[in-house]
Amino acid sequence: MKISEILKTGPSFSFEFFPPRDDKMEGVLAQTLRELEPLQPSYVSVTYGAGGTTRERTHELVVGINGETSMTAMAHLTCAAHTRAELVEIVARYREAGVDNILALGGDPP
Repeated sequence: MKISEILKTGPSFSFEFFPPRDDKMEGVLAQTLRELEPLQPSYVSVTYGAGGTTRERTHELVVGINGETSMTAMAHLTCAAHTRAELVEIVARYREAGVDNILALGGDPP
């Protein structure tokens, strides 16, 4: 479901996650997601590292949340760190993976 549709239904709440930096933290995040899912957040969002440093982990996490949980995930995308061609590629990958929700942020220049 699109976040814009969710917000039209009334009050909402969400959780924001940082992509894990290593396998150990990936396990911690997986457990956290299982524990928070029963709270039925309106949606969850996944941040994007400075300069796109967590680009792949953000993508994998958003796709995983959408596919493996009942939660709707939104990907952050910091645009300042990428060329126009890179942004087109990133957005196309999300589209191909069935991700409808992206929060595009200007971000700080590198």
